[in-house]
Amino acid sequence: GDEERDDDALEVGASGQELLRDKDFAELSDVELVRLRELIERIARTRPLRRSRRTRRDSLGEGVDVRGMIRRSLRTGGDPVDRPLRARKKVPRRLVLLCDVSGSMDSYARALLLFLHAAVGAGRGVEAFAFGTRLSRLTPDLATRDPMAALARCTEEVVDWGSGTRIGASLREFNEVWGRRGLSRGAIVVVVSDGWEREDPGLVGREMARLARAAYAVIWVNPLKGNPDYQPLAGGMRAALPFVDRFLAGHNLRSLEELATVLAGIERRHAA
Repeated sequence: GDEERDDDALEVGASGQELLRDKDFAELSDVELVRLRELIERIARTRPLRRSRRTRRDSLGEGVDVRGMIRRSLRTGGDPVDRPLRARKKVPRRLVLLCDVSGSMDSYARALLLFLHAAVGAGRGVEAFAFGTRLSRLTPDLATRDPMAALARCTEEVVDWGSGTRIGASLREFNEVWGRRGLSRGAIVVVVSDGWEREDPGLVGREMARLARAAYAVIWVNPLKGNPDYQPLAGGMRAALPFVDRFLAGHNLRSLEELATVLAGIERRHAA
């Protein structure tokens, strides 16, 4: 009796979680969003790594630890019998997230901001911005333990929340203000947007080219791509694509898992 009921509950729980993984963020209830929060946090902790100039002792390293070898050779009368090796350390690569919070993205913004919150909380070197008609840096607002409170603050801070999108102007502001400070240099830049530009798509292309030159890699996450019939026909999206290294969906939990896998596996520009 009781054991069978427990097994049934487990099965329903497991299949319920599977359904939740595939459910479109636009269709989530508030209760489901809370259930997803922990899963999203786990995914967003994945950080892309780069090889540092600093090295550490490593038996499988590719370079000889000359100082260590000299120190050890003193024990053998100057004969370098033992040759310790060193390898370059792997450190987290800077991650910059730019999230579209305009009206057309509103239903996805709640779940994606949970992702941004967890990414910012994963350690140093993560920056988050929101854009609609203008750009707003969200990193300080997301540096809190409670993502729902951060979400509420972001909604207040970004006064153009739910208005039209000026992707090109927002990218230009990022490049001119933050790019000049070196924020995008060598970083993985993730743009989350459906690509609907209300102004000149040509500006999107020009600013994406500037961004791509500075960044290590550019990933564009578009929730509309989750639809199998989707075609990137929006002017802003078409203008951006030539400068994008990975083009991914961002409409459900499974697609965020794919984003995390891509982030973890990026080692060089345009890698397969």
